[in-house]
Amino acid sequence: MPNAQPSPTGASLNDHHSQLNGTRVRRIECPDSLEALRRLVRHAEAVDQPLCIAGGRHAMGGQQFAAGAVLIDMTAMNRVLGLDPDKGHVEVEAGICWPELLAWLARAQANLWPQWGIRQKQTGADRLSIGGTLSANAHGRGLALKPFIDDVESFTLLGADGQIRACSREQNSELFGLAIGGYGLFGVIATVKLRLVRRRKMQRLVSIMDLAELLPAVADRITDGCLYGDFQFAIDPLSDSFLNKGVFSCYQPVHDEAVMPEGQKELQAEDWMRLLYLAHQEKSRAFENYSHYYLSTDGQYYWSDNHQLSEYLIDYHRQLDVQLGPSGCGTEMITELYVPRHRLVSFMDDVRADLRNSRANVVYGTIRFIERDDESFLPWARAPYACIIFNLHTAHSPAALEKTAADFRRLIDRAIRHGGSYYLTYHRWASRQQVQTCYPEFPRFLALKKHYDPGGRFQSEWYRHYESMFADAVNPGDSLNTITTTCEPGSGRPVDGRGPTYRTPTTAPCARRHR
Repeated sequence: MPNAQPSPTGASLNDHHSQLNGTRVRRIECPDSLEALRRLVRHAEAVDQPLCIAGGRHAMGGQQFAAGAVLIDMTAMNRVLGLDPDKGHVEVEAGICWPELLAWLARAQANLWPQWGIRQKQTGADRLSIGGTLSANAHGRGLALKPFIDDVESFTLLGADGQIRACSREQNSELFGLAIGGYGLFGVIATVKLRLVRRRKMQRLVSIMDLAELLPAVADRITDGCLYGDFQFAIDPLSDSFLNKGVFSCYQPVHDEAVMPEGQKELQAEDWMRLLYLAHQEKSRAFENYSHYYLSTDGQYYWSDNHQLSEYLIDYHRQLDVQLGPSGCGTEMITELYVPRHRLVSFMDDVRADLRNSRANVVYGTIRFIERDDESFLPWARAPYACIIFNLHTAHSPAALEKTAADFRRLIDRAIRHGGSYYLTYHRWASRQQVQTCYPEFPRFLALKKHYDPGGRFQSEWYRHYESMFADAVNPGDSLNTITTTCEPGSGRPVDGRGPTYRTPTTAPCARRHR
């Protein structure tokens, strides 16, 4: 194992949203080219130092930090390397964030039509790197889209041995499926080639409805040609509308000749702060104000790419803490659950009772939709799911955090009972049984991590947590065919057949074990 002793000259870091991942790294390095990145990895090999990888620093599960490690800040590798206007592919350095990519595409195609644009990005924040999006296999608000892996044509991966490998469905295909959704454990994603779609003009369609009306409405909107949409539900546990009534907004393509009007309604930073305050203090009023605003934007026009951008106020809770006083101090923590769509209403009925009984403080919640992922090694979208996202407020005392963790585990149990799963990205509070149930190939994932990175060069607090949790199931001396897992022998496919299949590798790309 690389030397991960803490350094008195290191840097203390944390994630932006939950502020629950305070970590002291040895130092921060900001490579600005592929060669600089390669030198950094080779130096770490020579002096036996662990590395961790960060971009926007929004992940809440500890994937971008490792105590005592050298942190590779990828944000200086933010160039666009080229656009193929025939194929609709754009190649970028992995540290580029979404606003920079969209701005570049707008400039490069200013006098052209048709134009290319992104298909999807995460919602809620924009300063997220493309490499981070790929590492989490994230998703947006598409009504009929797969996770982000479907938008990736190829990428280059800098491994622990200092070698750069091109990864695609045809070349190094196993690493392609492992690194997408692999949280930076198989190397540094250096460059990414994205699949774009034709940029479209869209019209927002807004309705207020009850949860029972949602699935028929989604089917109708898809039939009408809508490409994007979500359902943001009421959060006041004292109201009959709690987790039931919501704002269903969709985006429908319109004719290319449609005029994009100036001066359309748009929430400003101060509007968001007001809504955040109400979401903590006057939840019914928050939903009333939010739904009133969204209804007032029904019929507005947006671009298919730009409408996915959203305001995120870094450290917003510092201002809220002053307004709310000691009783409101803390942050929000996110979890995302998945259930088969026909179980959505019954799942929410159960969760509504659970959250009321536990007095959980729901600050925000939304429902989105996803299609099945049959390509990544750790697929969270094992079926066409409804995706239910909860933002829960939590204080940072040990007792408060344990209660929030218990609330999250209860939510995961509910999803499992309804035939669903949860997202690994947001926290490390799931039990081992929950991880194994939702990700039966997880021990094999850890075994393949040790196979491709036998010295443990790439680290994170997320990885260390699960390496310890599954220590008895992943013995470094075992062959990959004898790992304790519910996957079929010699395959990455769980016994239920829902995941992708991977061959068992016989030769690691970096054969020697580090000190």
